[in-house]
Amino acid sequence: MAEATPLYQIRLAVRRELEDIAAGETVIVAASGGADSSALAAALLPECETKAIKVVALIVDHALQKNSSDVAHEAKKELARIGFENIEIRRIHVEVTDGLEASARRARYAALNDVATMHNAVAIFLGHTKDDQAETVLLGLARGSGTRSLSGMAQRIDHYRRPLLSITRAQTEAACEVVGIKFWRDPHNQSMEYTRVRVRENILPLMEREIGPGVADALTRSAKLLRDDADALDQWADEIFDDLDPISLDIATLETLPRAIRTRIFRKAIYLAGAPSGSLTADHIEPVESLVTGWKGQGPVSLPGGVTVARISGRLSLS
Repeated sequence: MAEATPLYQIRLAVRRELEDIAAGETVIVAASGGADSSALAAALLPECETKAIKVVALIVDHALQKNSSDVAHEAKKELARIGFENIEIRRIHVEVTDGLEASARRARYAALNDVATMHNAVAIFLGHTKDDQAETVLLGLARGSGTRSLSGMAQRIDHYRRPLLSITRAQTEAACEVVGIKFWRDPHNQSMEYTRVRVRENILPLMEREIGPGVADALTRSAKLLRDDADALDQWADEIFDDLDPISLDIATLETLPRAIRTRIFRKAIYLAGAPSGSLTADHIEPVESLVTGWKGQGPVSLPGGVTVARISGRLSLS
């Protein structure tokens, strides 16, 4: 049945994410030339045409491999062959500061945001799949992360949309074959140098063999449940934070709160004080928590971005 084909399932997932986008508006699709983004682009184009939505394909060339320019132009040719008229290639410089993968991601998203602004786009579509989500959750578990990290990638956050989180990598490859797209296999995605690749190639298959099939499905279900919890806790913490002085937190108030809410308030205040986005870990938050719940006269806590937290006269002072 046509309804059961991978391409149909991908188009249906994309269609749902276009429901609130009006005719005449513009969306961006991030295209790498790989199977996931190629299948997403192939599904997005006809769905956008049906609704008279303009779609721009952006290919980000990270310039990290000798043939990266060739790969980008081949991806452009494939997209043009299936009907794309608006295709851009953006070559970027990746400044490696905290690991290649994280640095490349940060540079890629900066390029996506820049192009979206240029086109006044209302959404950016990303090709992350159910497999990517399972890997993300498993990595979070291995690193001892909290509910927010364990909740994986959001289907929607800000102007980003990930319609393929219910779609497997096998389905995207099958869809590409149906459409006739020649997709690229990034050698970085086969290199055991990267932790995510080891999880993909070794750990998840081992879990499927030893525990039984359906591990990826279970991990993605857990991510969704944890995201609901994390969203509720974040909302609760935000409501309390709005009534606090962000650079002078009242300890008596903090002591009455559940730890899950209190630590969220710490993170929000520390980021507002100047810590780089995404720089805080549990190891940073624990000594701040001790200033409230384990006070023994200890000195100030030094944090990323030069932020300092000290307990002074019944308050946590951030500077």
